[in-house]
Amino acid sequence: MMEWKNLLSAKRWGHEDKAIRDTDEARSQFQIDYDRLIFSSPFRRLQNKTQVFPLPGSVFVHNRLTHSLEVASVGRSLGRIFYNQTKKDNPNIDKEVPLMSEVGNIVAAAALAHDLGNPAFGHSGEAAISRYFTNGEGKFYLDQLEEVQKKDFTHFEGNANAIRILTHPFEGKGNGAYALTYSTLAAIGKYPCESILGHQKPLLHRKKYGFFQSEKEIFRKIATELGMISDSENPLGYFRHPLSYLVEAADDICYGIIDLEDAHRLQILSFDEVKNLLLPLCNSTTLEERLQNDLEDDDAKVSLLRAKAISTLIYECSAVFYAQQSAILSGTFNQSLTDTLPEAYLNAWKKIEKVSVEKIYNYQSVIQKEVSGYKVMAGLLEEFVPALVNNDSHYYKKLVKLIPKQFHTEKEDLYSRVQSVLDFVSGMTDLYAVELYGKIKGISFPSVT
Repeated sequence: MMEWKNLLSAKRWGHEDKAIRDTDEARSQFQIDYDRLIFSSPFRRLQNKTQVFPLPGSVFVHNRLTHSLEVASVGRSLGRIFYNQTKKDNPNIDKEVPLMSEVGNIVAAAALAHDLGNPAFGHSGEAAISRYFTNGEGKFYLDQLEEVQKKDFTHFEGNANAIRILTHPFEGKGNGAYALTYSTLAAIGKYPCESILGHQKPLLHRKKYGFFQSEKEIFRKIATELGMISDSENPLGYFRHPLSYLVEAADDICYGIIDLEDAHRLQILSFDEVKNLLLPLCNSTTLEERLQNDLEDDDAKVSLLRAKAISTLIYECSAVFYAQQSAILSGTFNQSLTDTLPEAYLNAWKKIEKVSVEKIYNYQSVIQKEVSGYKVMAGLLEEFVPALVNNDSHYYKKLVKLIPKQFHTEKEDLYSRVQSVLDFVSGMTDLYAVELYGKIKGISFPSVT
């Protein structure tokens, strides 16, 4: 069984030889993680990466950055409730586990980074990268790779890419530039296994995977340090760090509820549709009267419903996490927290999921964005992968000069060179990807600036 005293560590990746300071005048060690992330370039780029709907014109909808901030806020609350309940039941917990009071800050930092590795155009960006290798020109390179390397590309995963961004020594950026704590990095690892184990039976909560081959030893070191349980049959598959359940719940809560709010702003769903979906989650007998008498603006009414629904889900998911703590620590809990809500709330939650798939995720502009994303991402890979791999013609050499120095590698093997291109392309914002695609394909002509 995993133990909290081992799972909560302020040791920093890339700075293991440095002493851990117990105190900081301004911030705890995990608040430092949060601040490093929020001031980082990969985090700022999230403001121009699609969440669900295409980036807005005059109507504001959420992007990856606003979504991540909200997930961090919800995650902090989930962690804080867990600590407060633990402290109530065990007044000596701070002596037994000195870092237990930091759980909320660890979850907030991990939640802030949970989408850091997602490419442009939402989940269609991941699918587009994968498709380039399964059905596009990238198939040519697969026969030259080891079996354990292939799925890193054919099933490209933003979760694994986040771990790479935060631990890989990019050229000129310094080794361990982010130097996040081990606990924050582990809490980001939603699917703690290598790609060849992903998509298997749900033994390790494996819907996807959590690290590339290039970072497998990094994750092994983190997991070993924290006492995470490994799968005896597959040493590079681990049972999840418990706090990853809270990060996942915060993400589920935010996109499940906030997508309804965005859909209302875009007039995809009416106020009555949104109210009927959210009201069963609001746990209030007076809310409907308040909506009728205190508020006139429908957007304000939806905001109130959203806040009440999120509050209910935070407390219910916290209760599940606390109640299932032993199963989670032993690795036998194999569901998301939102899938184990009390029946009344679970039925409402499943109805929201159903409506979201039918009316939001298949809305015309969302589909158009996804189709465009396929073309743009595939087009960029078609140019840059052979350019960096071969670099043997005047045209290829010119293309390689467009790749920033930080994404170059001195390694000669095919896997490392392809991965360098994916580092470059997956980090692009939606707008930059479209603009660069247009320029290198001759659709638009670059200006002097």
